[in-house]
Amino acid sequence: MSDHIRTTGAMRASPRCGARTRSGGACRAPAVHGKARCRMHGGAEGSGAPRANRNARKHGLFTRDAIEERRRIREVLGEVRKMLEGMK
Repeated sequence: MSDHIRTTGAMRASPRCGARTRSGGACRAPAVHGKARCRMHGGAEGSGAPRANRNARKHGLFTRDAIEERRRIREVLGEVRKMLEGMK
């Protein structure tokens, strides 16, 4: 084993990124100095969307109406599958 002393206390005490990961958990990376996010979630210079981004969600895939429509389609498909299973 090595004899060096691990000095991780300052890093462990540093503030953490406030972002959420794709799995829904909190990001555990340390935040960039003076910011609330880590380098992967927007703390780095030049990261993130430009100011007044007009292209954000332009396609409407995540609008309330689109989500509700997809939900109704899934319900109808489920009913059709049940009906087809009953025909066998």
